[in-house]
Amino acid sequence: MSGCLRSIADVTSHFNKLNLVATKFHSLAPNKSPKLLASKPPEGASNFSSTSASQHIMKLTRMRVVDNSALGKAAQVAGKPPRVIHVYKKTGIGHTGDKVLLAIRGQKTRGYIVGCKGKRHYPMKPRFDTNNVVLVDDNGNPLGTRIKVPIGSHLRANEGDFTKLLAIATKFV
Repeated sequence: MSGCLRSIADVTSHFNKLNLVATKFHSLAPNKSPKLLASKPPEGASNFSSTSASQHIMKLTRMRVVDNSALGKAAQVAGKPPRVIHVYKKTGIGHTGDKVLLAIRGQKTRGYIVGCKGKRHYPMKPRFDTNNVVLVDDNGNPLGTRIKVPIGSHLRANEGDFTKLLAIATKFV
């Protein structure tokens, strides 16, 4: 309990010091607002985002290609991650196991979502740090020969073109 009171007292004293600095600044330059100066982001923090991670995939979501296809490697080297331009579902919101259309290196390519980051509270579905996708061609054949990351074992229950993806996967969670 004393640790909480000590931290609250520290925060209060820090806040009082900031108010004192703002008051001194305002007295030196009365035409300039200290609020405007304090609202600028710190230098080098332009890539920082305070929005929470979404629990689904929608249009313009950046993805990470996790197979060893040449197109995925080229996008990773160039630093331009593929973006979702369509989700093949009625709702337009994709989760793990859904088919998407991607814009990657100026080309349109189909892929399957094999990992979705965010807080999902389903008991047997793993959470991932990144939004992972495996590229496939128009016939459903994978463009790569190996999947580099573990994929969820719950995808084994899905029907369709997933048998080809499961064949090239090396690890399951």
